[in-house]
Amino acid sequence: MIAHVWTPVMAQAGGQPRPQPGGLELLLTYLPMLLIVLVAWLLLYRPERERQRRQQDLLASLKKNDRVVTASGIYGIVANVDRENDRVTLKVDEAANVKITVTLSSVNRVLAASADGTAVDA
Repeated sequence: MIAHVWTPVMAQAGGQPRPQPGGLELLLTYLPMLLIVLVAWLLLYRPERERQRRQQDLLASLKKNDRVVTASGIYGIVANVDRENDRVTLKVDEAANVKITVTLSSVNRVLAASADGTAVDA
């Protein structure tokens, strides 16, 4: 008994080879995939890169006496910036002269002083 082997030629109707798809058919086939990639780039990748750039600019401009908030929610005044060791010393209580040292990247926002002396988002 001879076993039949399935081949692509047998799968085609009438044994006729299919024509190669044209440029327009290929474009229509891959267009949805290209649109998904474009939308993902516009909605996800680009805004995240912009946020990272703003954060890097903020950290580069950090200086002594800036009022800041860390990522963990600690408010303080910058006493020292050590960029080589990635450290920032924050004064968290002026009356008791309490200082803490945090990583530079943990600084989340720089606050600006308002007219009445309270800190507000810059």
